[in-house]
Formats: sequence, C-alpha cells, structure tokens
Amino acid sequence: MPGALLIVDDDSTVRESLGDALSEAGYDVRTAEDVAHALAALSAHAPDVVLSDVRMPGLDGLELLRLLRERSPGVQVILMTAYDDMPTVAAAMREGATDFLVKPLHLHALRDLLARVFDDRRARKRASREAPIDGDGVAVGDLVGRDARMIEIYKLIGQVAATHANVLIRGESGTGKELIARAVHANSREAAEPFVPINCTALPATLLESELFGHVRGSFTGAMGDRKGKFAQAGRGSIFLDEIGDTSADFQTKLLRVLQERQFYPVGADRPERTEARVIAATHRDLEAMVAAGQFRADLYYRLRVVEIVVPPLRERPGDLPLLARALLHRASAAVGRPKPTLAPDALAALARHSWPGNVRELENCLTRALVVASGDVIRADHVVLGVPAASDAPGHVATLEEMEREHVIRALAATRGHKARAAQLLGVSRPRLDRLLAKHGLA
Repeated sequence: MPGALLIVDDDSTVRESLGDALSEAGYDVRTAEDVAHALAALSAHAPDVVLSDVRMPGLDGLELLRLLRERSPGVQVILMTAYDDMPTVAAAMREGATDFLVKPLHLHALRDLLARVFDDRRARKRASREAPIDGDGVAVGDLVGRDARMIEIYKLIGQVAATHANVLIRGESGTGKELIARAVHANSREAAEPFVPINCTALPATLLESELFGHVRGSFTGAMGDRKGKFAQAGRGSIFLDEIGDTSADFQTKLLRVLQERQFYPVGADRPERTEARVIAATHRDLEAMVAAGQFRADLYYRLRVVEIVVPPLRERPGDLPLLARALLHRASAAVGRPKPTLAPDALAALARHSWPGNVRELENCLTRALVVASGDVIRADHVVLGVPAASDAPGHVATLEEMEREHVIRALAATRGHKARAAQLLGVSRPRLDRLLAKHGLA
C-alpha cells in the first residue's frame, strides 16, 4: 500500500473523482466535505497526507493546515485551489504546506507529487533509524569529521591548547580555519578570556594598525577620543589574524615587534602597552614562496609558525561529506527556525560527485539554498544547485570567490527573510561585518 490519504473538498464531484483515481493508484483514500469532518476523520483514520481545498465554507484549508501543524505535525498537507493568487500561495508555503496545486488538477502531476512525498516520508524514516551525527564521527566544537587527517588535527588542537604558543593555520579558502582557531581557544586554560577575530583584508592598511593596537585622542583626523585596539580587548585570550599573508610589509614589521617584545604602541601614543594574548594566524597563501620572493618577513613567519595546523580541503576527505552535510543542514535549520531536514540519497549522491572548490563554505552555501527552496523537510537532488547560479554561468565558467561570497550573503538573507541579525549569525560574522559585505556587493 503506497500510503493513506485524506481528501478534503466541499465539492462532492472533486472528492469522488480524486478518490476513485487515487484509490486505483493504490492509495488508502478517505474523504471529508469540510474542516470539521476532516478533523473527525483524522482521529479515526490517521492519514499520512492530507489533500485539501483552500476555499471552503467555515474554516478554510489554511486554517486546517495551521490546526494540523499543532495537532498532527507528522501529517503532510497539500493545498489546492482555483484561486491562483500569490498571497494564498505564499501563506500556504509559509505555514508549512508541502505543496500547492492550482485547479483544474492534472492527475499525472498529482500522482507524481504524491509519489515524491511518500518517497520523502520513507527517506525520513530511514534517516531516523540512523545513528546521530555525534555517533557517526568525531566533533570538536563546530568541527565535524572522522577522516584520519581531521583526527590528527583534533589531537593537535588539544596539545596546543594546553600551551600559550602562537599557531599558524594553513588551508584553502572555506576549509574552516577560523573554526579551528576557535577550537584552540575554547580548549585552552584561557577559554573564559575573549576570542577576538579580525580579517586582515577587511580593512585598509592605514586602519589595520589602529584596529589592532588602538589609538589615542588626536592621533589622526577623526580620533575624537582614546580607543582600545584588538590586542587590548583580547587580554590573556586569543587574537585571530585571518589572511595574515595579505598584510603589508610595514604592518608585518609592527606585528613582529609585538610578538618579540610582547608590547605595542597605540597609534599616537608615547608609552607602550603590554599584551599577553595568544596570536593565532591563518592564511590560504603559500607563505614559503612569499618569504622566498621577499613578500613576507621570514622572521615573522617563524614567530607565527610555532605550531602549524594544515587543514585538508573537502575534496580530500570525501568520507566526511555526509557528516558535514547533516551537521550544516541542522545548524542552518536551527538558525532560520525550520525543522531539521533529511538529506535524501539522491541529494547526497549529487553532493558526492562535486569537487567543492569552495570547500566547506561552498557546501554550506549549497545546503542553505536547498533548505530555503525545499517545500518539505526532505532535501532532494533537484534542490541541490552546485556552483554559483549567476549570469556568468556559461559553460566552463568558474565562479570567483567574490561571486561565491555575494551569493552566500544573498542566500543567508533569503533564508532569514531579510533579518540581518539572524543572517549575520548564519554567516558566522558580526553585524557590522555583514553591513560591510552588503555595501561591498551592492546589496545595501
């Protein structure tokens, strides 16, 4: 038996014709003429799917949908109406309808939809019997993975966390270098102290020094008062310098002095200030080649690289893909207030075939979009868009990091319906950083 259906429609002709057609297709079908009879039938019948008209006397289909979300959240609802108006469609999907059909119905399309809905239900049941994410692999903070190289990274995090040594994290863009930095800090004796991240490419060189070291009143135009820098804010905690390979020679010289002498001068100050912060730096660049070319100071490189952690790209740890996908979907669904989705086998197969040049960040972008466009709580292959959909999607086009970043911001805003604070949380950035990204990509 494919499954149990309840058809709710005030038109007896529609009830009978749909009931006969779907019974012939093998479904266990019951019918009801209005919401009151539907609720009574639900108690006696317990259907898997309700197929309901929207416009009915008394309570309408949207009210039935809301009642079912409260009383029987496991029942899926497909609404149908002759009124093809955008507000009704939007309201139906917002309230959690599985799909929305416009009369007159095409029976073959309805049968295809029901087959997909019941396939999704079976996929959810299979997923519910799987071991939870934490049982499938190993996790440290927000890091997930059971690949041998990730296990070694977890061990190294524990070892370096017991010290106050500087750390250099290497890896391609999107591999999760900041998550590793946060894990080092969270497992250290100074976990209660601040973790202060700063992207060295987010500020011009002229402002980066003031941002890190602070300034005194009158040190430059607009300096109306003293301001603490990131080193002072970090205290005995950790300061995370992302994209350290993109800094200027002048800044590298000043940072080297901080690491050597454990003190710094705020811009315009006559007296130095002490710092006890641990420096964790990260880069996707080949620092050895930059040192050889005179583009990065060799002495600074060795000061930063007391302990080195190299993060493998996602394509080199394919066994972690299912774990990461489920973890990222669960995190995204929590951020946008959606039920935890299930990843169908065909969707997972599509993900496994991709090379992920943008690594975990690209995977998160892809899954966030899939979560937004999926009408139900099962992510299927047709919800998965690999690569960046843009006007430049010509054959052979490879999206730039700028394009991927812009698309990621758009998806986060779509997933949170434009709520900037939640979008910033989903992106893992501060609200001011999100505002800068919006301005940078012309989305403000």
